[in-house]
Amino acid sequence: MALADQTFGFFIPTVTLLGVGCSKETGEQAKALGATKLLIVTDAGLNKMGVADTIKGYVEAVGLQAVIYDGAEPNPTDKNVADGIKVYQDNKCDGLITLGGGSSHDCGKGIGLVVAGGGNIRDYEGVNKSSKRLPPFLAINTTAGTASEMTRFCIITNTDTHVKMAIVDWRVTPNIAIDDPLLMVGMPPKLTAATGMDALTHAVEAYVSIIANPITDACAIKAIELIAKNLSVAVANGEDLVARDAMAYAEYLAGMAFNNASLGYVHSMAHQLGGFYNLPHGVCNAILLPVVSQFNLIACPQRFADIAVALGENICGLSTIEAGQKAIDRIKSLSASIGIPANLTELGVKEADLKIMSENAKKDACQLTNPRKATLDEVIAIFKSAL
Repeated sequence: MALADQTFGFFIPTVTLLGVGCSKETGEQAKALGATKLLIVTDAGLNKMGVADTIKGYVEAVGLQAVIYDGAEPNPTDKNVADGIKVYQDNKCDGLITLGGGSSHDCGKGIGLVVAGGGNIRDYEGVNKSSKRLPPFLAINTTAGTASEMTRFCIITNTDTHVKMAIVDWRVTPNIAIDDPLLMVGMPPKLTAATGMDALTHAVEAYVSIIANPITDACAIKAIELIAKNLSVAVANGEDLVARDAMAYAEYLAGMAFNNASLGYVHSMAHQLGGFYNLPHGVCNAILLPVVSQFNLIACPQRFADIAVALGENICGLSTIEAGQKAIDRIKSLSASIGIPANLTELGVKEADLKIMSENAKKDACQLTNPRKATLDEVIAIFKSAL
């Protein structure tokens, strides 16, 4: 997909720990970064379950201090960020640990941006708006989907406009990413399904992106292969550590792909559903992925044919378009088999809101790298086809 006269950057954490039990190294890694008192940014559920206290214990075991802030909501807001900043400053923290899925990581990134550079999180919407280095930052992942533990993306909801602000900034890339499958065992089937489809969306959108390159291609295709083989198993049996470990690698690989090739209309549209209706991001992506892919198919049929093969489909004797269609059909069947809702109507989305959401989707940074440009009417039509 890449053109010969283009140049590319590649963004990734300095250190990544993967494998069963690797979260036990949190304290030593925080110490190596030079932090002395860390704010652990998480959600109320993980705090209640005692996971945050476990991580705090790892930090304190090496002589450091930690404070827990559990105010990250499922679609984190500018208010969540402001509340976290106050806890960070009141406790004189000098480092960050984010614990959870995308919501905790995004909230923590927002906190880090503002404590480092001042102002309001709304000032950082867009690409590379920061000018100050964030505090020492470790991101501990508990889901296999968002890859926010290793990306330069940060999505925060503006509570005045109900629009998700897309912040893309290399400075919010965590210093250290930790993916421990043991922390993912407790995910219920519905969350496993939604986050897994989120990872699949990342891989597919990165593979068909207009700025894809050989490195992101390799990451995306391998991620798709792993998801095709392991997502259903992880949904069916959350205690299967082999499947959990494979999904952790898959979501990280998908993150490597989209962190550098970016995304497309699935995400630009899903962001609006999250902002307007506070809907789960992974579910929105899963519903939109087949319909956006159908729109994109004519722009890059060979790419979708490659995706079909990675998904395990036999494309022998088919035309390129027919092979690409097999990928879209397989995505639909996988989504249905793991219990993803069939359409946006089931989530309460109203046709009356489609125009304003489509207008906002056209402004979202993710749509810039979609392989086929869409008019406003075409975005509205895509939304309608998902109802």
